[in-house]
Amino acid sequence: SLPPCLLRGGQRCRGLLEKSTVRYKKETMGAAVLVSLCSVAGDPAILYTLRSSTLTGLYKGQVSFPGGKRDDSDQDAITTALRETQEELGIQLKEDCVWGIMRPVPDRTNMMVASVLANLGPLENLTLKPNPQEVEAVFTLSFSHLLQEKNQGYTHYCRDGIYRYTMPVFLHGPHRVWGLTAIVTELTLELLAPGKYRRRTYVVGRH
Repeated sequence: SLPPCLLRGGQRCRGLLEKSTVRYKKETMGAAVLVSLCSVAGDPAILYTLRSSTLTGLYKGQVSFPGGKRDDSDQDAITTALRETQEELGIQLKEDCVWGIMRPVPDRTNMMVASVLANLGPLENLTLKPNPQEVEAVFTLSFSHLLQEKNQGYTHYCRDGIYRYTMPVFLHGPHRVWGLTAIVTELTLELLAPGKYRRRTYVVGRH
């Protein structure tokens, strides 16, 4: 069955994100990504990109959401996410497709990354023109795939022999989803499919 959020056009979701959206629109984020909900042949899914392996930086060749660092001219995290999505995928999205801003997550350099949740509608209605300098591939994972336990994994991280934290991993798609993208995927599943997803992120001393 579809997440209730998607069945009702995102009204419940917009409501849940109202407070965090007001708060994080005012805060300056180092970067923002667009968590792109869509449907493929009527099946709700999330759209991902595989970053080009020719890029410089930490995340080359990795699965990610469209997004990137804030420009000085960006009004807020939503502006950053929509601008970067246009640069990477060649689609100009209007702000009315945005459902809200989820809790920001720190990346490996401790820069805060805002996750902007948006609904792109049926993928068949979009003409994606991925920028080959930035994007190697575009793919989707359906909610039914992401919510199956056999496709969910986790990795324990230790430092100096001491357990530090557990990170989620999503398996058996065209590419493995891990790191920051997996954490944001987990936040999305918790929000859209409450009770159907068991959280796999654990950080010692933090909740």
